Amino acid sequence: MARAKQKRKSSTRSVRPPAPANDDGAQLSGRPIWEGHLRLSLVSCPVALYSATSHANNIAFHLLNPRTQNRIRMIATDPDTGPVERADLVKGYEIAKNRYVTVTSDELNAVKLETTHTLDIERFVDAADIDRLYWNTPFYLVPSGDNAVEAYVVIREAMAASGRIALGRLVMHTRERLMAVEPRGRGLIVTSLRMADEVIDPDEAFRNIPTRKPDKGMVEIADKIIAQQAGPFDATMFKDRYEQALRDLVRRKQRGEKIVTAEPPPDTNVIDLMDALKKSLKHRSKAPAQSTKRKRSAR
Repeated sequence: MARAKQKRKSSTRSVRPPAPANDDGAQLSGRPIWEGHLRLSLVSCPVALYSATSHANNIAFHLLNPRTQNRIRMIATDPDTGPVERADLVKGYEIAKNRYVTVTSDELNAVKLETTHTLDIERFVDAADIDRLYWNTPFYLVPSGDNAVEAYVVIREAMAASGRIALGRLVMHTRERLMAVEPRGRGLIVTSLRMADEVIDPDEAFRNIPTRKPDKGMVEIADKIIAQQAGPFDATMFKDRYEQALRDLVRRKQRGEKIVTAEPPPDTNVIDLMDALKKSLKHRSKAPAQSTKRKRSAR
């Protein structure tokens, strides 16, 4: 009996991918963000959703009382009656100035949608059809339990063969979100998409930019500068320099060093755009030669 219970328990675990090995030490979170079923027509399987990104290594500051060095607690307070227990608080939606409609947890549960427990694939589209303005946050979708793997793999392989991205919806963090599902290696990646009413029309943002054509010679020089700086994307080439500066600041403060305020960067007021472009092109063309020379001397 004990073995049967143990076996049944193990079959419900999430088949999680291994933690990624990289310089930043980012790892898959211990608990899924969402658990439910992935469904394609009549085929479904239990799945778990994990964040594909991590901010665990970011510098985070706490608010302290400078006199006692105690960490400050945020206390829910009514401006008229004083502190209020968080357990007694209710949610309210403001319909007019200082007028609210309040809702209880039971009322919120009563309007839960099927997407709270099911990611139902509704449509397949070409990736090129989705404007990058709509792409939001990436996640890993993994099967929950050994019994889910077969159906999961069937859906993954069918999607890979189609070359299309699946669209479905699920409820996460109290909001129904549009999700794009696509195969990646042995698994599925899910990316949340912004809804249409969340994206501002680019024409609205750029309407005050004049439509006149720039000088052709300037564009040609700028094109050459772009060609000099072109290369494949490598995420490891880019580090958060501000985060690194914060870490250095903390280490220096620990050592008791005096912190000197950095000088602000000089303003670059471009008077002659053509001259600035030519100087930029000349500067970029010299950089590779200098780099090659250093490498040869190092040998």
